[in-house]
Amino acid sequence: MGGMVTRSRGRPRSFDRDTALERATHVFWRHGYGATSISDLTAAMGIGAPSLYAAFGDKQTLFEEVVAHYVEVYGSFVGQAMAEEPTARRAVERVLRRAADEYAVPGRPAGCLVISAATNYQDSAREVAEKLRAVRERNARAFGSRIRVDVAAGVLPEDVDADALARYSAAVMQGMSQQARDGAGAEELRSVAELAMRAWPAERRDGEPERPAR
Repeated sequence: MGGMVTRSRGRPRSFDRDTALERATHVFWRHGYGATSISDLTAAMGIGAPSLYAAFGDKQTLFEEVVAHYVEVYGSFVGQAMAEEPTARRAVERVLRRAADEYAVPGRPAGCLVISAATNYQDSAREVAEKLRAVRERNARAFGSRIRVDVAAGVLPEDVDADALARYSAAVMQGMSQQARDGAGAEELRSVAELAMRAWPAERRDGEPERPAR
């Protein structure tokens, strides 16, 4: 009997861990790490603080799981484009176009959690911010790796600065995320993506440059 009472206090019988994690993701996504309190989380997740700690650990541990969940569910389009598109240019173009849509889905927090969740942080959240920075750096490195492959293969001109082009593309994504949080819609963000791709050098096939996309 005592055990049943303890469970009902902290964790309702309807508790679903996956649903609770998804709700926590939306709270952190909307408000950021620093501005999100345990009471914000428990209210959204529909559980008491004891259950939150029992199921997810402390706030930082929960956030780390949220980031992994976000990357897998909402950010997987980056890795998919890198793996599936035949060239760096096509991969990044697909990423930016998809980001334009993903960052402005109605009824969902705007922008990218990985980009915006820890922009202003106290020293106590430095570890959290560094982990998010590492995720962003991973994407930029993925862009750079694909660009270098295409330069070596002659698909892109040999004088292309792979690191600069990769960082430019990552910076566009970051800017699109902030624009979405400021109210820009998908159509406006797609225009940004299209303009960004005009800065890319044209691909070459059989030694001849392609016409730039219009």
